[in-house]
Amino acid sequence: MVGKLMVVRLVLAVSVLTSLLLTTSAQTQTCESQTFTENKVFASCRDLSHLSSYLHWTHDQASGKLDIAFRHTGISATDRWVSWAINPNNDLSTSMIGAQALVAISESGGAPRVYTSSIPGYSTQLAEGDISYPHSGLTATRQNSEITIYATLTLPNGTTNLVHLWNDGPVSASTPSMHSTANTQSKESLNLLSGASQAGSSGDSLRRRRNVHGILNAMSWGTLMPLGAIIARYLKVFKSADPAWFYLHVTCQTSAYIVGVAGWGTGLKLGHDSAGIEYNTHRTLGIVLFCLGTLQVFALLLRPNKDHKIRIYWNFYHYAIGYATIIISIVNIFQGFDALEASVGDRYNDWKHAYIGIIAALGGIAVILEAYTWIIVLKRKKSANKTAHGINGTNGVNGYGSSAQHV
Repeated sequence: MVGKLMVVRLVLAVSVLTSLLLTTSAQTQTCESQTFTENKVFASCRDLSHLSSYLHWTHDQASGKLDIAFRHTGISATDRWVSWAINPNNDLSTSMIGAQALVAISESGGAPRVYTSSIPGYSTQLAEGDISYPHSGLTATRQNSEITIYATLTLPNGTTNLVHLWNDGPVSASTPSMHSTANTQSKESLNLLSGASQAGSSGDSLRRRRNVHGILNAMSWGTLMPLGAIIARYLKVFKSADPAWFYLHVTCQTSAYIVGVAGWGTGLKLGHDSAGIEYNTHRTLGIVLFCLGTLQVFALLLRPNKDHKIRIYWNFYHYAIGYATIIISIVNIFQGFDALEASVGDRYNDWKHAYIGIIAALGGIAVILEAYTWIIVLKRKKSANKTAHGINGTNGVNGYGSSAQHV
């Protein structure tokens, strides 16, 4: 009975934390907690999908006035440029060509230098010049690793949607140099009234696949696999949980492998579609996990009987590969979070914290069960020793008090 109760509690804990993992990032946006100098307030904001950037705006459709604050975080170097731009043609496929940009250059000392630039083509150096939108209040600030550009633009009357893009790059001799070729998806079509957006090219699709990849692997390799190990190690101690613990263990590990292979497949596709972004360690560990998981599946199919002479070697193999898989899977999930943070900023931090909560909960449960099951095992040994002493001792059937010893 105790074993079954432990299983129910374990499943409920994982279910609650899994729900947190899936929903916490959708509850709030980082931009909602951001503040600005001179107590500036904007009607709407949006966490942008790439480069740890955020857009705040207030739009008056009747007059076409658009007050914006574009914030880019994670700027560690001093010689760096940041840009936010609108494409008047509303063409996502060629959004850079013809874009009207607000550019801030942060160099050693002082506030960033800010100006406008019309982008004629892909080889632009963001030369200073006029843009097609009347503007005012163009300023920029830098605080630690954050650069914020402020401006008021006048859009054509009745404008409700715009194509905007953003990027950053190095500065050489006070001149902007080309941004990273990995940063080609930092663009989208934005509805100024609803805040809804549509990413350019495969941007939204790529983000969805990242989410799917992360959820599949966090739930399979990172949650079900450790849960299955906990079930196998601790629940079999409880006589009432036998043989239920075995079937739960097999179900967890088999499900983890099937879902994990799906996550691994999406990861291979993501790696192919994310050329220029360094995922080498994450990818290598993923391949290692797939190989180890496959070995465990074959081990299950080739499992010898309990009384077979090679069963002890199979047990050693099973435990070693199993624990290695769990350790590498947890490490690799955090590698995945780090890779996402490097490419799209800190928008996945809530997911990371939720997963830390899941691992902490599983670890806490394992510690409690470790202590509890040891108490049970020690009590059983003590009871068995007393029984053995009673059988073999002075008052046992083989002792001097036994009628079998009388002549």
